[in-house]
Amino acid sequence: MSRVTVLDAEDTRAWRYPDAGNHTLPLLEHIYVEFGDKSDWDALSELHYKGHNLAAGSRYMRCVYDKDGERRTIGVMVFANPMPLNKGRNEVFPHLKPNQSGGRDTTIMNKRRMQEINRFLAWNNRTVLDTMFRSAGIAYRFKNIAYRMYCAKHGFRFVESNSSMGRFNPFSIKTGMKFIKPRPANALEVGIDFFKAHFQSHPCDQVALMNELRTMPEGVREVTERKMREFYYKNSAMEKSGDKMHIGMSRVNGLAIEKVLKEVTQIVFGATIYWVWKNPDIGMQFPDRVPLLAFDNQAVDEPFRLDKIQEVIE
Repeated sequence: MSRVTVLDAEDTRAWRYPDAGNHTLPLLEHIYVEFGDKSDWDALSELHYKGHNLAAGSRYMRCVYDKDGERRTIGVMVFANPMPLNKGRNEVFPHLKPNQSGGRDTTIMNKRRMQEINRFLAWNNRTVLDTMFRSAGIAYRFKNIAYRMYCAKHGFRFVESNSSMGRFNPFSIKTGMKFIKPRPANALEVGIDFFKAHFQSHPCDQVALMNELRTMPEGVREVTERKMREFYYKNSAMEKSGDKMHIGMSRVNGLAIEKVLKEVTQIVFGATIYWVWKNPDIGMQFPDRVPLLAFDNQAVDEPFRLDKIQEVIE
């Protein structure tokens, strides 16, 4: 079989085989998607770039490797109740935008809006895969099947996601998700001004920022920490929604300053992309366990071929 040289350097040589065709790794035959629980997230949360915080109403799907008595969780997805406010959602679903009556929305209208959002829309707010199983074509298959299974069980028509990582690794496209035009973070400009006013270190270097904060004179450090907490509360929609809506800064004031710094940098630089997936399997019932390679039996936006699941297993 002919090969094409891609890189021929002094210490590295790489080539590819144009005629090799598509293929899948043998290990994919032994991977399944199942309903999971909190313990699956706890096992893999250290590998997620946003850490441990989970939203209200979290539920779990897991991806497992299961062969010859060896069974291990290699991936987990977390679903939660949708955020009350989301600019991306307002663009995709304009009929769900608040204040459509010119600022005269009533309590009943707002409650009804959230009822509709919670009825047909799920939020996938965490997805993580074991580092030993990445780049094998698992993540996008896992997401698509997990979306189908989760929506079938709970009756959702859409799954939405806000992903910072989607800017750099758009595997969600292979899942069948659509996205809106990326935008910079809302607090980018004011955030840069904030860091310029209080720090010498580069605002993207959290370690340097934390070291600088610790070495400040006590009075300066106290003022800087207070201003950082105020900045975070002012620019964080999460701290002013849900069960946090009426508690003011009491929660923020109780957070460790390391946590506050991390959240501030996320708000300033963590611009997300809004993704949405439409369920093509309305009314379909799924088994509690689906082989990963069943993804290949249909297009991402076509109804799932339940009749071919057994063929994949065999």
